[in-house]
Amino acid sequence: MYNLRMTKGMQKFPGFDEQFEELDQFIIELVQQHHAGKIKSWDDLADRVHSFFTDQRMNEMESRVPHWCKMAAYADGLTLVHVMCVFMGLYSMPEFLSLTHQQQQLMKWVILFHDVEKEPRKGKRDHGHAFRSTVGAARTLPKLRFPVTQEYESIIDEWDEFTRAALTVREDTEEVIQDNQKLPNILNGIERMFGHNTPATLILKTILFHLSVDMNFWPPPSPLTKTEVKMYIDTGLLPLLRVMNLGDNDGWNLFQPDLREQGRVDTLQVFEQIEKLIS
Repeated sequence: MYNLRMTKGMQKFPGFDEQFEELDQFIIELVQQHHAGKIKSWDDLADRVHSFFTDQRMNEMESRVPHWCKMAAYADGLTLVHVMCVFMGLYSMPEFLSLTHQQQQLMKWVILFHDVEKEPRKGKRDHGHAFRSTVGAARTLPKLRFPVTQEYESIIDEWDEFTRAALTVREDTEEVIQDNQKLPNILNGIERMFGHNTPATLILKTILFHLSVDMNFWPPPSPLTKTEVKMYIDTGLLPLLRVMNLGDNDGWNLFQPDLREQGRVDTLQVFEQIEKLIS
């Protein structure tokens, strides 16, 4: 049994809205401006995002979320705007609005961290950033007052090194991708450090798998097999992972209604199949 510093039942955890109140309010304002027709394009949004994230705010974010500045500089700020765009998509998404308040808070933490360790790869897409971002979140969540087990300090360094190195080369494209064969050890480490399906564990699993669902519209380079889906995705993780994938679609296609709808339909169909598979 894990010795967690937590209450019985659903573990209490820090609320995103309280920890990042200024950022949360900025996102709400973006949503209001978008709905009012004042933000009509990606460039409009980028201007507002880059104006908000002054040097002072960037330094404050970096002090609380390590690697934030590197993520924000990725592709000339493209990823930073994408992360804000994912946040915006949540507020009009039925699947997010139907979650419990606790699940909604979990999703905000997921989005904050899901691309946090994305970095340039010599002109190629960074296909390993989901694993590294999971590591970054696992390092940071305890500092944000998420409970850990007594094993955390003794295994975090070894688990960090193992997870960051969990890469392989895809034969047909010679791209470096995540190595799903290492998932059992990665997941075992998460549960040893944070417990079984605690809020922190659900956050980390959602980040870990956000590039692993076999989408038709946007196929990942290393999708989970059906067997792996049944092994790793359960009913507690499913609604969070569904919203994450819907949000990621919105994050790239918020200003392209046809592509946004096409991606949404595809995502819902894929997760309907996953739900049947794991039920």
